[in-house]
Amino acid sequence: MPTYSYPSPPFSKQKEIRPPGNNREMYPLPDHGEQSYKGSQRLAGKVALITGADSGIGRAVAIAYAREGADVGVAYLNEDEDAKETARWVEEAGRKALLLPGDIADHEHCRTLVADTAQAFGRIDILVNNAAYQMSYDSLEEITDHEWDKTFSVNIGANFRITKAALPYMRSGSTIINTTSINADAPSPGLIAYAATKGAIQNFTGGLAQLLAERGIRVNCVAPGPIWTPLIPSTMPMEKVKNFGLQVPMKRPGQPAELAAVFVMLASDEASYISGATVAVTGGKPII
Repeated sequence: MPTYSYPSPPFSKQKEIRPPGNNREMYPLPDHGEQSYKGSQRLAGKVALITGADSGIGRAVAIAYAREGADVGVAYLNEDEDAKETARWVEEAGRKALLLPGDIADHEHCRTLVADTAQAFGRIDILVNNAAYQMSYDSLEEITDHEWDKTFSVNIGANFRITKAALPYMRSGSTIINTTSINADAPSPGLIAYAATKGAIQNFTGGLAQLLAERGIRVNCVAPGPIWTPLIPSTMPMEKVKNFGLQVPMKRPGQPAELAAVFVMLASDEASYISGATVAVTGGKPII
């Protein structure tokens, strides 16, 4: 698909959306690959657990995985309608979907969602730690201790807790994919807490890949640039939303569908020698 096929800024003023936001209130609507992604059974018979799978990148990955032959655990906070829509697409692909609502800042919930997935499907072959929280601030003084701790708990603490809980259900050949960000390499000052967690995720990925190599479990991360998801209009000032994506060479935000193929590749057996890697999907802005 040509790089110019998707909407470019300036975008019209968005309806005010409460964080973490929902897909239905966005304009233009994000593309999750509902009409475009064609599967080829590259993940046939596998079981995937995806956090933040109700919308955005997580939904695009869930749709792609289902069309590649995987059953999917759909973990999300409280956006029930969005999550049910994701599950509908998974089931239309002929796969099973398990809805797993709850807050991954809650330590016990991290263990519960893993246990529920393993009970429903028998194992976990692919773990995608994708859910994230962010808020934009103009100064450090505006960020409360609670806000800082929440950002770290959701974005990196949950990665640790969910991964640790999932390992007993993962066998040799399984894979873990973490969602980091271009902010790990080029931190935005207005997203300082979020950017710090994304750097931590990239570091966690590199260390974990080495730690789990002897078990035959691969660990990688995907670093998106500006992607058009509900997190954007629900957490950023409207002026930034209006011009969102202009900061990268392609001069537009990416769509969730444009990340799906990378997550599929990293989850597939074809990526058997790829571990500890960061794959950038940034609209032409390099991560070096």
